[in-house]
Amino acid sequence: MRFGAIGLYVNNIEVMVKFYRDVMGLNLDWDGSAFTAIEMEGQIHHFILCAREGFENSIPEISNWNKGINGNMELCFDVPNYSDVDKEFERVIKAGAKPVYKPTTEPYGMRVCYVADPEGNLIEICSGNDDISHIE
Repeated sequence: MRFGAIGLYVNNIEVMVKFYRDVMGLNLDWDGSAFTAIEMEGQIHHFILCAREGFENSIPEISNWNKGINGNMELCFDVPNYSDVDKEFERVIKAGAKPVYKPTTEPYGMRVCYVADPEGNLIEICSGNDDISHIE
């Protein structure tokens, strides 16, 4: 087996498509339906957004969704340099992401921050590729 996709089941697919396309910069081509996917480079082949209502109708055993910030999973976006973490954090906050954890250089050497999408899914922006001596 190989890892093929990451999917998010969403309450408002229009809002979420706009967020991941316009704020996070993913190349989403959405036709207005209850589902969209984009091809990704590397080991994960697709990022999927699917309306929860349609999923619940096809699999009624699924009916308990997280509320608020979803700490059960995250989407992680790598950037080339430590300073890019700070720049992207500011950019996505200004564009509408919810701040969760400001850019911080962790003891294990990564520069990380967290934001949340409109439905509370955690998004990490990180880098491990820089000299940290000039960053607080």
